[in-house]
Amino acid sequence: MALVDLFDIKKQYDIKVLLDDIDFHLNEGERVAIVGPNGCGKSTLMKIVLGEEDPTEGKRVVNNAVQIEMLAQQPRFDASLSVRDAILNELNELREAQEEHARLSQEVARDFENSELLAKMERITAFLDHHNAWNLDDKIERVLQEFKLKEYEHRLVVSLSGGEQRRVALASFILKKPDVLLLDEPTNHLDVYMVEFLEEILLKEKFTLLFISHDRHFIDTIATRVIEVDNQQLVSYKGGYRAYLEQKEERMKSLAKTHDTLLKLLKREEEWLGKSVRAREKRNQGRKARVFELREQAKKNPTLIRKMQVELEREKRSWKGEKGLSKRKMLFEVEHLRYTIADKLLIEDFSTRILQRDKIAIVGINGAGKSTLLKLLLGRLKPDSGSIKKGDFSIGYFDQHREMLNDEHTLIETFCPNGGDHVDVQGYNMHVFAYLKSFLFPEEYLTKKVGQLSGGEKNRVALALLFTKNVECLILDEPTNDLDIPTITILEEKLIAFPGAVLFVSHDRYFIDKIASKLLIFKGNGVVEESYQSYTEYLEIEKEIKELSAMESEMKTVSAKETSKPKEKKQTKLSYKDQRDFDSLPDEIEELEAEIERLNTCLGDPECYQEKGLAALSEELSKLEEIYEEKSERYLELLELYESLQS
Repeated sequence: MALVDLFDIKKQYDIKVLLDDIDFHLNEGERVAIVGPNGCGKSTLMKIVLGEEDPTEGKRVVNNAVQIEMLAQQPRFDASLSVRDAILNELNELREAQEEHARLSQEVARDFENSELLAKMERITAFLDHHNAWNLDDKIERVLQEFKLKEYEHRLVVSLSGGEQRRVALASFILKKPDVLLLDEPTNHLDVYMVEFLEEILLKEKFTLLFISHDRHFIDTIATRVIEVDNQQLVSYKGGYRAYLEQKEERMKSLAKTHDTLLKLLKREEEWLGKSVRAREKRNQGRKARVFELREQAKKNPTLIRKMQVELEREKRSWKGEKGLSKRKMLFEVEHLRYTIADKLLIEDFSTRILQRDKIAIVGINGAGKSTLLKLLLGRLKPDSGSIKKGDFSIGYFDQHREMLNDEHTLIETFCPNGGDHVDVQGYNMHVFAYLKSFLFPEEYLTKKVGQLSGGEKNRVALALLFTKNVECLILDEPTNDLDIPTITILEEKLIAFPGAVLFVSHDRYFIDKIASKLLIFKGNGVVEESYQSYTEYLEIEKEIKELSAMESEMKTVSAKETSKPKEKKQTKLSYKDQRDFDSLPDEIEELEAEIERLNTCLGDPECYQEKGLAALSEELSKLEEIYEEKSERYLELLELYESLQS
């Protein structure tokens, strides 16, 4: 059943067309991911679905009873509310429904034949079922724990950071469960364990979702369909992210085949147009117009096919990695490192070596010390104890605050501070426009000031600038934040090709799996582990270990309860009553069998049943058979007990 329908939608801002004559339908139970480069119209499409923006042309059809809600990038809260109260405030309708259900239950118990009451009860039960709102208090507790909000539950929500406030808003929405939930980058500000919890809830509770995300693992896990915004149109692909890539490759092959057919047809038509005088006749003007139309189509297809081919090849290439490395230079030698901040232990007795060409992902829970380790390696922080020996090499650093950028400089000034229009990129001298084009910047951006760019565009500039530096080691703190998927795949390609070492902090599982050959895992309380598994494999094994530990703990609890029970004195013989019944029942059963047989014989003899009365005989037989069943069952139980005591 479709909950949202968009027909012939066009959306235009001044002269820029974002969406042109598109249709979109969201069915109940679907989880649809919207992908495409930044600025292509993903958020606009979502706002049209929400009803927050009107299309320039076209029609939006949504039943008034359908509840659609969207997680804002910057949620707003009442300044007087605590974290817990802010969540409860969003759940008023569900709490009122619970109270109404309790009240109606009492009324129905008193008047269970009242059809009006029963109808109300049915409606309120269906509402609570749909929102799975029967045990709200337990769910609130779990979501506070999993989103690391429990410690803040009594703090004013407006006193939290922007990322923490988004977690509060997200917690409210997944508990509230609107008919349609719209999420814009829901995994931002969540560590990998929070993302796994979010995935679990969204799948278990059967949400209807429309979401934008650059987290390809999240898309692959959650999405039932992927919608790509491409050249003002929507292209729909079934399944998650990997299925989207496979289907996109098939589409590219189909387009290439169609293009070959088009070229053959165009060649034939061009020959006709060049040779035939008849082409000038009025009745052939339509065919002539068709030739011009084919020409335009033939011009467009190679660009589209090439664009898709580049994207897919980039995705494939960045999975290959490097093998067979020779002996490598030591960059960092870390020994027995310890670091605390405000009495919180972040790193305890940590030792490792970082070599040339290492690709290391630093992962773990939020606030455990991942970014702190980067600053210790950079020399911006000093350890409490232990040592970091650094070799003679240069470092390129990318942080979430983009400190290497000057908002007053244009892009050409940023990349060519000494004048000119060429830039050196790892030994290659390139025109700055050609280089920035590889980071998806059009030529007109060269004269734009950095301060005029969006957060995602600034990140792209900072990353592009980083690869122009002649360095042997790249240190990156959350490099994929605010980047769209096409830019992330470019970054992956650059990092894999980079000849030096790469150390990066990230929660993006797909990105980590493609880049990292080694993990440094921050477990909390100062514990840092090393692993050479893929991050996905590590998380799966960690989850299995937790499940086994939980099972083991449960078994120990059950065993302890059994042990703590007072030992019952073992029974060695039948009790007096049981022994008496065991001795007397065989004779009683035998007598009943004889009486039942006598009555059955009488019922078969007209003279007998006419004398005693058919109804009376039948009733007597029924009673005897019932007594016979009870006594037989009792005797079998006693016989089983007697045999067990004898063994």
